[in-house]
Amino acid sequence: MPQEKVGTVAALWRYPVKSMLGEPLETSEVTTHGLLGDRAYALWDVERRRVASAKNPRRWKTLLDFQANYLAPPSPQATIPPVQVTLPDGAVVTSDTPDVDAIFSDALGREVQMISSPPEAVSLDQYWPDVEGTAHQDAITQLFLPEGTFFDSCPIHAITTATLAKLQELYPEGEFAASRFRPNLVIEPLAEARGFVEDDWVTGILQIGEQVRLQVDTPCPRCVVTTLAQAGLPEDLNILRTTARHHQVIAGIRASVIHGGTIRQNDLIWLEHG
Repeated sequence: MPQEKVGTVAALWRYPVKSMLGEPLETSEVTTHGLLGDRAYALWDVERRRVASAKNPRRWKTLLDFQANYLAPPSPQATIPPVQVTLPDGAVVTSDTPDVDAIFSDALGREVQMISSPPEAVSLDQYWPDVEGTAHQDAITQLFLPEGTFFDSCPIHAITTATLAKLQELYPEGEFAASRFRPNLVIEPLAEARGFVEDDWVTGILQIGEQVRLQVDTPCPRCVVTTLAQAGLPEDLNILRTTARHHQVIAGIRASVIHGGTIRQNDLIWLEHG
C-alpha cells in the first residue's frame, strides 16, 4: 500500500505509574501493550476499590506531584523492574520498599496500595468539570479500563506539535506543553503541516522507523487532567475549554500496535491511509 511521509518522532514518553509524572526516552521497545513499561504500576484506592487517577482531581490531583522512573530499563525477556518514585517532599522510595504502601498512604492522606496486576473489571472515577461541549458537566462517572491493563482506553497515545501550536494560537495566554496531554509520542509533522493534522490519520496505519506499525483507532478526547497543575505548569481550566470550543474536545490520536519493535527519537513516520 502506498505510504506518505508525515513527520518524525519529536519525543517519547513513558509513565511507569499511572497518573504520576513520566520519564522522557530516547528509545523504547514497543509491544502489543504499548511502550514497554508504560503504566505498568498503579495505586489502588483501598476505600473505593478503584485505581487512583488524577482524572478525579478532587481526590487524586496530587499524584501529578509524584515523579516515577525505572531503576533499570524494562526488558521484554524479564519481569518488569522496580520503579523509583520521588514524592512531593523530595523523599525517594521504590516499589520494593517494604513499607511503600504506608509511605504513599501517608503522603496522599488516603489508604492506597501499589499494584502491578490489574484486578478484573478494574475501573477509576472520572470527574467532568463544568465545560460546555464535554459529555458531562460537574459530574463524576466510572470508567472501566481495558482488561489486564491500567490504560484508560488504548496502549498508545500521540499528539503532534502542530495541534499544540494551533491550540496555543487559539488561547495565547495558556501553556499548551505536551506534558499536559501525557502522550507516548510527540510527533513533529512536515514543515508545511498546520492545525489538527492527525485528524486525517484516523483509520490509517503509521509506520515508525523500520519496525513499528500502529493502527490509528480514534481521535483522542481530552479530560480534566490537561487543566491541572503539573510539572511547573499552572492549573488552567481554559486549556480544556479551548479544546472543547474549537475542536470538539479532541487533541491527538489513540492507537493500537500492529507490529512492535524498537522506536527512537527522530524516527521517520509514514502513513498508510485506511
